[in-house]
Amino acid sequence: MSHLRFSTDAFADNDKIEAWREVFGRSVVKMEMDPARGEPFRSEAQIHALPGVTMASISSSANRVMRTPNLVADGSDDFVFAMMTEGEATINQRGREVVFRKGEAVLWSNASVGSCDYGMPIDFVALVVPRAVIPVADVDDALMRLLPADLAPMRLLRNYLALLQKGHLEASTTDLRVACATHLQDLIGLAVGVTREAVDIANGRGVRAARLKALKADITSNIMGHDLSAEALALRHGISPAYIRKLFDNDGTSLSHFVLMQRLSRAYRMLVDPTFANRQISVIAFECGFGDLSYFNRSFRRYYGATPSDIRTRPARNGFVP
Repeated sequence: MSHLRFSTDAFADNDKIEAWREVFGRSVVKMEMDPARGEPFRSEAQIHALPGVTMASISSSANRVMRTPNLVADGSDDFVFAMMTEGEATINQRGREVVFRKGEAVLWSNASVGSCDYGMPIDFVALVVPRAVIPVADVDDALMRLLPADLAPMRLLRNYLALLQKGHLEASTTDLRVACATHLQDLIGLAVGVTREAVDIANGRGVRAARLKALKADITSNIMGHDLSAEALALRHGISPAYIRKLFDNDGTSLSHFVLMQRLSRAYRMLVDPTFANRQISVIAFECGFGDLSYFNRSFRRYYGATPSDIRTRPARNGFVP
């Protein structure tokens, strides 16, 4: 299955733990699992199987998971990149122990026995990738090493995951799912340390895509603001204005054109939304980031072939939203 949802809420109280152990633990994540004693238990997860990456977003009360010798015998040597979003965990494998907290991550191998103790309620993301697709420069060094939250690849990966989780991966096209998987593989590789050749490939592929996606999300979220210049974005994202312009150029557009399209699109949606029927067009233009009403009117008419007033009075057509 490409998408799986699991929740203990779907089971009767007496069946929750056994379902979690059998259905989710042994069948899905291939782990033996035990809940913490003396407190109510809950767990829920969303799992997306992309080509070459399985992404699992998991929320749970305190528990312990183990990769036992019997499970290791299944022959899987997949890497598991575990990133904590809330809570704290202690992970043991290969004679090493690592405590990781919010924003931090650890690379684990399914080829070895090990355990992870979640001593409190947690939220985390696990990215499971075949070992062959992450050409790690030094496997012994990469496994069971704490990856700090402030690493540049970690920041990019967190932002990229947040955007994917807000979207609808289960309804995505095959090409988009392949692209998302490739970007995740590249970002994981940069975080854990891959070969020089792999770094060069990732910097030209996954990192670029993740940065562009983060910039577009920033612009869309702050479209009402008037300062969406390359310089302002550069300060927020820790990159140069020239690099930002290059990212949009390589995407077949420009920063200014992308910002303009987002503002016009928001204005269109407000004009056809009955909620804003009494709001003056000039106010809508200002709230969409336009400081010059004449420029707004010219741009709107050029793009939609009609004035804002025409769009407001025109009957809705099949729910079209640009």
